[in-house]
Amino acid sequence: MIIARNRVWALAVLAPCAAARSFRISLAICAALAIWPMESARAADWPLRGSLAPQPTYVRWDGWQGGVEVGWGTFRNDFGNSTSPLVAFILRNTTAEAEFSPSSWTTLPSGTTNGPVFGGYIGYNMQWDQLVLGVDLGYKYANLATGANDSISRQFTTSSQFQETVSIDARSQMKLVDYATLRARAGYAWGQFLPYAMVGLAAGRFNYGTTVTVHHTGTPIPPAPGFPFDLTDTASNGKTNAVVGGVAAGLGIDYAVTPGMYLRGEWEYVLFAPVNGSRSNINTGKIGVGARF
Repeated sequence: MIIARNRVWALAVLAPCAAARSFRISLAICAALAIWPMESARAADWPLRGSLAPQPTYVRWDGWQGGVEVGWGTFRNDFGNSTSPLVAFILRNTTAEAEFSPSSWTTLPSGTTNGPVFGGYIGYNMQWDQLVLGVDLGYKYANLATGANDSISRQFTTSSQFQETVSIDARSQMKLVDYATLRARAGYAWGQFLPYAMVGLAAGRFNYGTTVTVHHTGTPIPPAPGFPFDLTDTASNGKTNAVVGGVAAGLGIDYAVTPGMYLRGEWEYVLFAPVNGSRSNINTGKIGVGARF
């Protein structure tokens, strides 16, 4: 009887303890279940190793930039019409000029020369992703000169029944001292490279001179009235620091050595408006170094 009572008493004492322990375990499980979704959500906000958003694979080119260049230029000048004003002046008020227009004859050929070209530029770029648009102002010192000399002679019969001969002896020289360009550029950033194309306006400074000698003879064809004649006249013109406009176009590529420094390779073609009846152009290949600031 005593043993039975003790067992009953022990069960009565242990039952509340077991219940309390079971309550604590249940509370811990509930708390863990409540915290687990929050921790999972926080963990979702952290990128896994190697899962960071990809960074741009191209260089930024926007902002101000400037640099220096050196290259080799081919300067070409077409002297074909450079003698026209002088010949027209010498033969003014003559039957020969009115009927056969010796002033329109192409007396001189083209001339070409090569030499170094030095320069610099300053510009500004704007960039949208890989598209780069910009504008730059450049200066090039060329000091390239070319010349030509030649002669032409024609014989004809005028309406006044004179057998006439006109001989033209001419020489001309053209020097491109320097020129400036204002260009718009469009490029595509690709890694550390920026290939681009450009188009714009140009202004060149020229020194030129032309001298023409015209030998004009005539003999009347009998029974035409008149007397033979033999005339020689010389005329010349020239100017220094003549400023002439033009257009420019070309292609190039920049290579970023550091975020603030780059190398440049460029081809540029400039066509100038006629000066003294001559048309000039210059092709240049250049290399340079520039900085972004």
